[in-house]
Amino acid sequence: MNDTVRMKTNRLLPFMTPGVAEAGCDEAGRGCLAGPVACAAVIFPPDFDDPLLNDSKQLTARQRERLRPVIEKEALAYAVVMVSPEEIDRINILNASITGMQRALDRLAIRPEHILVDGNRFRPYGDIPFTTVVKGDATYMSIAAASVLAKTWRDEYMTAAAADFPGYGWEKNMGYPSKAHREAIARLGLTPLHRRSFGPCRQFLDTLPGL
Repeated sequence: MNDTVRMKTNRLLPFMTPGVAEAGCDEAGRGCLAGPVACAAVIFPPDFDDPLLNDSKQLTARQRERLRPVIEKEALAYAVVMVSPEEIDRINILNASITGMQRALDRLAIRPEHILVDGNRFRPYGDIPFTTVVKGDATYMSIAAASVLAKTWRDEYMTAAAADFPGYGWEKNMGYPSKAHREAIARLGLTPLHRRSFGPCRQFLDTLPGL
């Protein structure tokens, strides 16, 4: 079964299919010029609730950091996977995001019986039914939680990477194509963490410091 649902609501729902182990999946960093894409999967118990939980883009960094340990403690199962810039360049960012979410599902301690995926694209995962949900991170708790974990884990990764590659401002822009980041690429060249297949990076393929 494969359905795409379009929903316009900010009210987070606990489940689409009550009474089964339902995993929510999401990613963070899809539009970045540098760093991995982080993909997460979360299964909540039936009684989970936290009024702060929302789409990670609607939360402050402080709110996301407050939610991360709650999600990690209260979830029945969760997993976060990083897909490298090299793999993104090889298979493209859409395929890397789907692959990463499926790897996160592989790592769950509980096998899900239904999968919710943010967006409108996914691939069959064995024989487990899945539903893609446009704006799912603002609709279902499990997808919102996956978005929070993916975002916080990735921000932590990029903040650490900023110390290894100073000058690009990753501790602030997290690898997104901000003006300062694009100017730094033009001035300093590419790093091994830049996605060479992305347009703003392609013209600087002959400038790879540290290689």
